[in-house]
Amino acid sequence: MNNSGNPRLEGKVTIVTGAGSGIGEVAARTFAREGAWVVLVGRREAPLRSNAEVISQAGGKAIMCSADVSSSDDVNRVVAETLDHFGQIDCVFNNAGIQGNGGPTVEMEESSFDELIAINLKGPWLMTRAVLRSMLDGGQGGAIVNTSSFLSTGATAGTSAYSASKAGLDAMIRAIALEVGDKGVRINNVNPGVIDTPMLRAHGEEIIPPLAARAALGRIGTPQDIADVAVWLCTDEARFITGQSVLVDGGFTIPGPR
Repeated sequence: MNNSGNPRLEGKVTIVTGAGSGIGEVAARTFAREGAWVVLVGRREAPLRSNAEVISQAGGKAIMCSADVSSSDDVNRVVAETLDHFGQIDCVFNNAGIQGNGGPTVEMEESSFDELIAINLKGPWLMTRAVLRSMLDGGQGGAIVNTSSFLSTGATAGTSAYSASKAGLDAMIRAIALEVGDKGVRINNVNPGVIDTPMLRAHGEEIIPPLAARAALGRIGTPQDIADVAVWLCTDEARFITGQSVLVDGGFTIPGPR
């Protein structure tokens, strides 16, 4: 968290996907507080518009682009509109993701697997590919952060596809970091533990106390806990960090990543 009062991303242009709720909603506001111009991306226009209004009322600058991150046409359109509006892209937070219709592998539909991989893994890859073309052509470098998960190295029953999608992100950034590091582009993941989001609460309020009790810090995380790390990874304070998956879980996985 920046306590200096000096915006660390002044004049930087940042794309945030999944910016209508949860981690993405809070991250977009946090990027804006740090001086970034923010492009809010998601499938639902109403929450994007609401978040853009909050940012504007706080003195920030934001535009919205309704898009499906698993569609290359949509992703390319977002990048083109961002460049048309702001002229550059400096940072990306690939946060959009779903838990999908999980459950035991033998009961999971192929279509559910395909949707989950398309959004959680292909989506960040598509956005990264599109923005890299701009960053590399412009020669200004940049920073990309993806939302992975503690489940990329662990699992619970019923997360075979979800865990695979997040493990794919962890592997993906290592290769990309080697491809673009000498061009001034950094790419990292933030790997949340159990975070208080609508996605979590959809499983029922009763699961939260035992999950909180498991963490070393005695609580589940907040979207702000993750947003602060994602923003930090895009600042010059993290200038020598690339190809890394940063676990932010309050000590939840110390007994074992399950």
